[in-house]
Amino acid sequence: MLTVRITAREQLLLRRLAQGHRSDVSEVVADGLLDVIPTLSSPQDAYRLLGALTSPAPCALTVWLPAPLADLLVPGAARIAQVTEVRIESASAMLGAALRLWLAQDPVRLAANLSVMHAGRPAALAAA
Repeated sequence: MLTVRITAREQLLLRRLAQGHRSDVSEVVADGLLDVIPTLSSPQDAYRLLGALTSPAPCALTVWLPAPLADLLVPGAARIAQVTEVRIESASAMLGAALRLWLAQDPVRLAANLSVMHAGRPAALAAA
């Protein structure tokens, strides 16, 4: 379990995305992390992630990530430190910044990406 800081608008968008895909918020956060982590090798995106980290975010949200996915936060933070020379102090901060960077995209695009990610999922899981 990790607690992230996001804005009320981001929290509302996250909940709407979860409802639209019949999943819970933690699953959408995991999908968003899978979508955004590969982009963090770009210096531009690394600095955008730091911008998301430093922007005020008044809402706390606790999410669950599978251990292998949570383990990606450490090398992700190391990559950000390598590119920007700024160290992200916690997995929660790294996840929060990555989530905010992902949620900053066009909501229609986010929903479309989630649909693609969930396309091969068995019907029993899609209804859960």
